[in-house]
Amino acid sequence: MSAAADLLDLFLGYCVAECGLSANTIDAYRRDVVHFLRGMGAADDRDLERLTSARLVDYVEACRRAGLAPNSIWRRLVSVRMFYRFLLAEGLVRTDPLHVFRTPRLWRRMPDVLNTDQVDRLLEAPQGDGPLGLRDRAALEILYATGARAGELCGLDVGDLNFEYSFVRCYGKRMKERLVPVGRRAVEAVRGYLDHGRPALLRRPQEPALFLTRTGRRLTRVALWSRVRHHARAAGLGNAVHPHTLRHSFATHLLSGGADLRSVQVMLGHADISTTEI
Repeated sequence: MSAAADLLDLFLGYCVAECGLSANTIDAYRRDVVHFLRGMGAADDRDLERLTSARLVDYVEACRRAGLAPNSIWRRLVSVRMFYRFLLAEGLVRTDPLHVFRTPRLWRRMPDVLNTDQVDRLLEAPQGDGPLGLRDRAALEILYATGARAGELCGLDVGDLNFEYSFVRCYGKRMKERLVPVGRRAVEAVRGYLDHGRPALLRRPQEPALFLTRTGRRLTRVALWSRVRHHARAAGLGNAVHPHTLRHSFATHLLSGGADLRSVQVMLGHADISTTEI
């Protein structure tokens, strides 16, 4: 379960890092979504999934009765729709009660990427040989080595790794399977975690998840975002780094190294090559 406030922070971080929105726009989004969450009594992701279109109509009517101008109500709906689209894209909710309202598409711009020196600093940020440090180091290595989405990494099971042939099996959107090769550095990091980190976190012998929390459960997307941002700050990279930053960096470095666009498209799991071209 994820607190709605934490999900809002992730969304606003995305708006800064991926969409390049101004500080004023970010503040407006925050106010609009906070007002919506309070008005709907939504405290966590389960509440957000339980919201219906009928309740949304009630919210709009309440705004009208409170004297809000139609443009102000529309702006709030746009903000909340962007919030839900982000949550859906990240797999943090499964339903969108705002599908009955038509709003603009998400802004798109060239994604931010890290240079190779910055990537090295991030990958080396997890300190110590404790189970969580080993887990975070392995997770960062796999994110960069495979270009996996946050949800794909959290969904990895131990059986999705093949050390003999050095590849990882990822399940993308609509559970589409793809095999991605990984380098020695990532393999060694995962081996270290499996040998010395995961056993200390394991609570159920039959648990299939590769990356575990301190309570032995599958690592969540929210927790992964938090750990990536924590290590990015420790590496002096600021607050704008998130799992997708490593995905974009992976693709950019492959292309700059001479890989063809179609191969990178396959490794990223993009159905449309125009997405890879961004």
